[in-house]
Amino acid sequence: MAATPIDQPSPRGDIAHLARLARFLLPYRWRVVVALLALLIAASCVLALGQGLRYVIDAGFGTRDPQLLNLALAAVVGVAVLLSAATFTRFYLMMSVGERIIADLRRAVFAHVLDLSPAYFDAARTGEIASRLTNDSEQIRQVIGFGFSMFLRNGLMMLGALALLFATSPKLAALIVLGVPATLIPILIVGRRVRRLSRDNQDRVADVSAHIDESLHEVRTVQAYGHEVPTRAHFDQAAEAAYASGVHRIRVKAWLISLVMLIGFCAIGLILWIGGHDVFAGRITAGQLSAFVFYAAVVASGAGTVSEVWGEIQRAAGATERLFELLDTLPALKAEPPVIALPAKVAGAIRFDDVHFVYPSRRETTVLDGVSFSINPGEHVALVGPSGAGKSTIFAMILRFYDPVSGRILIDGADLKRCDPLALRQHIALVPQDPVIFAASAADNVRFGRPDASDADIREACAAAHALEFIERLPQGFDTELGERGVKLSGGQRQRISIARALLADRPILLLDEATSSLDAESERQVAAALERLERGRTTLVIAHRLATVRNADRIIVMDGGRIHAMGTHQSLLRESALYAHLARLQFIAQAA
Repeated sequence: MAATPIDQPSPRGDIAHLARLARFLLPYRWRVVVALLALLIAASCVLALGQGLRYVIDAGFGTRDPQLLNLALAAVVGVAVLLSAATFTRFYLMMSVGERIIADLRRAVFAHVLDLSPAYFDAARTGEIASRLTNDSEQIRQVIGFGFSMFLRNGLMMLGALALLFATSPKLAALIVLGVPATLIPILIVGRRVRRLSRDNQDRVADVSAHIDESLHEVRTVQAYGHEVPTRAHFDQAAEAAYASGVHRIRVKAWLISLVMLIGFCAIGLILWIGGHDVFAGRITAGQLSAFVFYAAVVASGAGTVSEVWGEIQRAAGATERLFELLDTLPALKAEPPVIALPAKVAGAIRFDDVHFVYPSRRETTVLDGVSFSINPGEHVALVGPSGAGKSTIFAMILRFYDPVSGRILIDGADLKRCDPLALRQHIALVPQDPVIFAASAADNVRFGRPDASDADIREACAAAHALEFIERLPQGFDTELGERGVKLSGGQRQRISIARALLADRPILLLDEATSSLDAESERQVAAALERLERGRTTLVIAHRLATVRNADRIIVMDGGRIHAMGTHQSLLRESALYAHLARLQFIAQAA
């Protein structure tokens, strides 16, 4: 789904985004109720202090009775103790609920993102998604845990103080009421701009995160090509853009806060001047004026806090909008009705029936153009062809990372469009050309193929993939952390870990994408023997450039330009396919010699 434009905000709609957090708040509603009760008690205690101040001045100092002064002090201490207890309860409950809600929200968004199809990630930047999960959710956490309760607390105290102002002196209270709109108008007008600037600032921060993610993940390429200076310059531009956006937001927000405080305290000064004359005239007592000034200060400080927190709430609304954009993005791949459940034991028959496909991000280029072929259960088939012929796309289609534009793909006669993608992939093992190694231990990387596997199963799979000999030489053996993207391993070692993962998964359909491309001759021979055992009784589809892999295939499918050029055995294709013979001369003959 497209993001909401940031230059045309709707204030009511923007704040309404926060209401969508209610489903995450609902499980903890009783803790929130207790926190709100504590908030009400704390606000009442603050307001009671004003009446205590009035009593001390009029009854204590006015009558010169030390006993009354002692009682007033005891009452103030008692109110202060109650205020402290209520404040602790409110702060602890609201902050802990805020932490819990953000943890739940992050889990929900991350789980949802994992279900999105690869087509989404073809267009999205992972750094921006990470920024939404971290920076944006942190902004929401601050508002839920602290800002929202401060907004309510000061709002309640403002209302209570206004009521007590009228009870003390209606004339002076009328002046306060006249000053309230002068305070609220800037909040409402400038607050809209603050929210718009906050959204822009969050987008600029996301750009910084995306650049960091991309540059650090590919730091070896950056350094290999001596691209450090342009990369730094690009990052500096992104960082400066985030800085400029943040400073502009802060400038507008600071202007809003200062304006509100100026209006509030000027009103207090005017009240003191008018109230002082009323005391001299005997219309009110000194205690009443003191209490009135106290409540007026509560109203003024409350207005300043509300205006400040309102800006944070506006910013949290923008962050909520960005996070819910992810949650609102529907997975492109779902099982179409009527849903077909694959059997527990899949035979592994694969059929492509007049399949046409274009990548959603490159609709002008046809990748598969009327591809049709069948693979029998247990058959070993190799895909051969020049780069860009569509070989890797066929793997992606079998894994149902994408659906065909037209045509059908079937496994054991079941149309993949009617199969649940997660259930389908439980029957397929993949060894990619670029081995994927996670920042975890060697054992955990192999166990990725079967999370419930025992240590003995992992060891057996590694032995079959000829990975045991180098794993045992690692500092902590199977418990050794392999580093981000397997930086501590060589290319061949990473590939053998990937093969061990597929061996452990033990699935009926095996997809090998240049599985031995990173291995030396001896390792390739050993792994080829392991793969030969693995392929027995399994449907195996191999993207191959190596002669040994092609010769072992039951059939070879030659692809070119998204179409099937020829099919047959190695020997028959050498005679009948000019393209295959050309590829053989270029890539295979040297190895055969």
